[in-house]
Amino acid sequence: MPKPSSRISGITPSGKDGWEVHFAAWQRKEAGEDIIMLSVGDHDFHTPAETVEAGVAALRAGHHHYTQLPGIPALREAMARISTRCTGVETSAEQIIATPGGQASLYAAVQGVLDPGDHAIVVAPYYATYPGTFRAAGADFTVVETRATDGFQPDAKTIEAAVRPNTRAMLINTPNNPTGAVYSRKSLEGIADVCRRHDLWLLSDEVYWTLGGGEHLSPRALPGMAERTLVINSMSKSHGMTGWRLGWLTGPEELVALLISLNLVTTYGLTDFVSRAAIEALNNDYGVDQIAALYARRRKLFLNAVHGMNDVTVRGSEGGMYAMLDISAVEPDDEKFAWAFLENENVGVMPGSSFGDAAAGHIRISLCQPEPVLLEAAERLRRFVSAYRREAA
Repeated sequence: MPKPSSRISGITPSGKDGWEVHFAAWQRKEAGEDIIMLSVGDHDFHTPAETVEAGVAALRAGHHHYTQLPGIPALREAMARISTRCTGVETSAEQIIATPGGQASLYAAVQGVLDPGDHAIVVAPYYATYPGTFRAAGADFTVVETRATDGFQPDAKTIEAAVRPNTRAMLINTPNNPTGAVYSRKSLEGIADVCRRHDLWLLSDEVYWTLGGGEHLSPRALPGMAERTLVINSMSKSHGMTGWRLGWLTGPEELVALLISLNLVTTYGLTDFVSRAAIEALNNDYGVDQIAALYARRRKLFLNAVHGMNDVTVRGSEGGMYAMLDISAVEPDDEKFAWAFLENENVGVMPGSSFGDAAAGHIRISLCQPEPVLLEAAERLRRFVSAYRREAA
């Protein structure tokens, strides 16, 4: 065949993205093996019934035609109300563009602020799609690692050292995937200061904002930041709607107006009946409090279960749907540890290095399993670590 474009060929240039352990575990589970899957962040429960019924009703009512490119007006208004709550900044519908999932919002944000050859800063550990999203835009980027011993809190001085003359944007994620770290006010104020002084866009991925274990602080609320912050949001985590593919981007009205043209040549709008189900879910907070309470309970249960485990240290893990465990004292090679854990105890976890060097020597535990399964996984981990240490000795 003719040669494909360098744009798509370079999205994952090595052909390896760190998810091999997850895919192997998934295949074994599909083949009928007793595998505990702690490697993926998809809920183990269905979308709230009220949301499903709203979608069914909209479908039966004939809402299955084209929709407006930025999202139907009632959806944008509902998303604006949630953005006001999320970011602490009064938000209008004109500052919202609806997208098919949070990843599409991230893609729109990157395409909207970076030209080919521009430079961005990515704070790590990061969600696995971040590097590929910048490569798809033809942009260069520098990864700035946080320190596990600092609870994965960003350091403004380290970030500023990565700024170049052609730096245009910075991407952060709080509450963080994969670490569960919730960035402190001090960390966010330091980041905001760098953005203001160097005239940078801040892309703030806040899809876990309802699962933070405390009051959420968006950098959009800090002085001088609303005009330069793009907030990526999603209904996947907060409303239990992963497969519905609904997200949105909040930003300055002028930029949002330009991004409507991007939807024209990419998604061409959202599914009508899905949009109407989302309006009901947003306006009524279907599942939000219950989902937040569920993950808070699971996080506490799992962390208590691994407390006192020899040579295993909890890092970050204040929010989100994950726990991050430092296993470097047991095995510095986190990928080797993850493969061995799968082979010996039938538990699939993500190697921390899949999310950047800052998380090397760690494993990410998804809390998207029932409490008895999480307790069983913790017991298998305790047994595995004890045996691994004996064999090493």
